[in-house]
Amino acid sequence: MVNAIRTAGDYEAYRKRVFDFLWRKVEPRASEMERTGAFPQEALFPRFRELGLFGAVIPEEYGGIALSCTRYLPLLAEFSKVSGVVRVLLHVHNTSARAVVAYGTEAQKRALLPALATGEQSLTFAITEPNSGSGMDVGTHARREGDRWIVNGAKHYITNADFATGHLICCRTGARGDRRGLTALVVPTGAPGFTIEPMPDMMGNNGPPHGILRFKDTPVPVDSMVGNEGDGLEVFLGELEPSRVFVAASSLGTAERALEIALHFAGERITFGRPIAARPSVQSELADMARDVYALRLILDDVAAKIDREEPCAVEASIAKLFGLETVMRVTDKAMDVVGGRAYFTDYPYPLERLYRECRINMLEEGTPSIQRLVIARSLLGQPVPLDIGTLGAPYQPAGTDPALGDRPPHDLTYAHAEE
Repeated sequence: MVNAIRTAGDYEAYRKRVFDFLWRKVEPRASEMERTGAFPQEALFPRFRELGLFGAVIPEEYGGIALSCTRYLPLLAEFSKVSGVVRVLLHVHNTSARAVVAYGTEAQKRALLPALATGEQSLTFAITEPNSGSGMDVGTHARREGDRWIVNGAKHYITNADFATGHLICCRTGARGDRRGLTALVVPTGAPGFTIEPMPDMMGNNGPPHGILRFKDTPVPVDSMVGNEGDGLEVFLGELEPSRVFVAASSLGTAERALEIALHFAGERITFGRPIAARPSVQSELADMARDVYALRLILDDVAAKIDREEPCAVEASIAKLFGLETVMRVTDKAMDVVGGRAYFTDYPYPLERLYRECRINMLEEGTPSIQRLVIARSLLGQPVPLDIGTLGAPYQPAGTDPALGDRPPHDLTYAHAEE
């Protein structure tokens, strides 16, 4: 089991234990897991439990190891370097656990978190629907009958649906269009009227199956709410903010490994008597990849620190998610360009083909690129000083000056004519 992580030395020792396990025990299985879609739960879950990975973000008082965001992100990045299947599984488990930590009552925390921390129980994070948009458009609904809710509707793309013991669902309990009309409920897997159907195989990350959840007059106790009635939007969208950063860290891990593969191949591949790394065109590709990876690291350092300080950072989280996605897409594309035809074959000799497919799910998790741009733009337009970038210092504008105009007077951009 994991001892308490108090100091930087404790964390470094723990990080090395996790990395040793990932590279020695998981990486050799990664391609087979993804190819067959069979996750070796009996072999890996006990090690996840031993290393505290199920309780990574759960407070110590509930059995977790309480990693800060700054300390959790390197683990997520390494999961992605080694196996997208493992990354997806643990990302969803820990995101749902964080929601209970942030919004659950004390009774719910004591009932759910110790078992989540050991992996004896797991919750899905079920907001997406086949016939509705996420957020205010949620169609799954619940009506109150005495001391229980009666749930009807459906969710899809739900990760870990096959082994989860419960499902954190967003459902409508009030009028459409009412921000307070959504509620978060935990539905046990064995609840009456609740069924799970498998979805088709995915482009990548086949291992933790994704399912369709169907609710037909499914009763759940009133106290299954996470938060209060009407808090559903805050629970799910509030947890999406750090989760977007987690996805960005996953993008970083895949991009870093793609760069390592490209560097290795460029040094080994000989044409016309010299390594292709000597060619300016290849050097240019490698330089672009390194630039993107470095920039994403800096973004993640900044936003993780803000999350740990409990500062609002919705804009930064969406920027991290969007830039992370664009980075991993560019870097894996360039790595394929450097490696050439071998990149199109499975494990020949690198897992680049698998990494290329695995990282494409990052486009869809926690909101598409268009959603991230919408969040960013709306926030920027509503703020006098758009961003507080920690690595450059807090924004400061001298009195009497404007960040756009300096000390120039406002200009009439309409070129209005004088009244006749």
